[in-house]
Amino acid sequence: MKSRAVTPIAFVHALLLAYQRHGIDPNDALRKAQITPAMLRRSDSRISAEQMEQVSEAAMRELDDEALGWWQRRLPWGSYGLLARASLTAPDLRVALKRWCRHHRLVCDDVALALEADRQQATIMLAEHRPPWPGTRELCLVTTLRNIHGYASWLVDSRIPLRSVQFPFARPAHADAYPWMFGCEPVFDAPVAAFTFDAQYLALPVKRDERAARLMLQRALPLTVRLYRRDRLLVQRVRELLAREPAAMVNADALAAALNVSVRTLHRQLQGEGASLQALKDEARRAHALELLARTQRPIKQVAQAVGFNSEKSFARAFRGWVGQSPSEWRRAGPSGRG
Repeated sequence: MKSRAVTPIAFVHALLLAYQRHGIDPNDALRKAQITPAMLRRSDSRISAEQMEQVSEAAMRELDDEALGWWQRRLPWGSYGLLARASLTAPDLRVALKRWCRHHRLVCDDVALALEADRQQATIMLAEHRPPWPGTRELCLVTTLRNIHGYASWLVDSRIPLRSVQFPFARPAHADAYPWMFGCEPVFDAPVAAFTFDAQYLALPVKRDERAARLMLQRALPLTVRLYRRDRLLVQRVRELLAREPAAMVNADALAAALNVSVRTLHRQLQGEGASLQALKDEARRAHALELLARTQRPIKQVAQAVGFNSEKSFARAFRGWVGQSPSEWRRAGPSGRG
């Protein structure tokens, strides 16, 4: 099924500057991607992910430049394949990303990528040492960040949801496409280009090997133009959201919105991880209820409301199913009488 046409035509215009720079006719690449002169004339035109893949691959091959003319020297076809293979033997994503950033400098010294992390958050930062070729800066920075994000997701076989993404240029007319590209609202006019994500993903083990890399490199561009779907930490992220905001996260719509996925995707991915939303909600409600009953003197009715039940009766029935006692009995038993 074809994806929606959301990629700005401005990205194609930036790509065509590389053809102009090298004096090569771009018409074959445009025809392959079914990008017409009329589409190019309209500044508000959009193309699909498939079209962006097709025109980008054709340009990379014809220009023998995987950087599409952004930087002072070309990145010959296969450069990103070498970068990808250099991280395959890393034990986890943290080491793999550090390798990617370090090795990226060997193929391009116009920019420098760096990983910074603490216990909560990881950040990939892009420092510009030399300006990209005129007219290509936006596409250059967007694609360079999407390259490393897409590769990281593929490497650990998990979507890595971004907490934030920022760029050091003014808000473009097509800024509405950025949430689709990165899964979060962007910040513009920032000091540097960067994205952040939950540091827990850094501990995920590398799941790919040379055979997987060979298959991926046959059609690697989808990694940079479409968000990876599967999230291996989804169950953990749902648990954390439910623990942090148990009352606000009582329905699938609220949870899906907080996780930037559809309700259908949320249920499907949880099922794929051997979990269900109802079981996770019950688990969170139980933990929250036990904490409130043990640590506070709130009336049972207030405890029921705090953990998302409409009535004290329904809460008591659920609680007895969890621990074999009513809320009042469990509270009176005290620490020594609780199982």
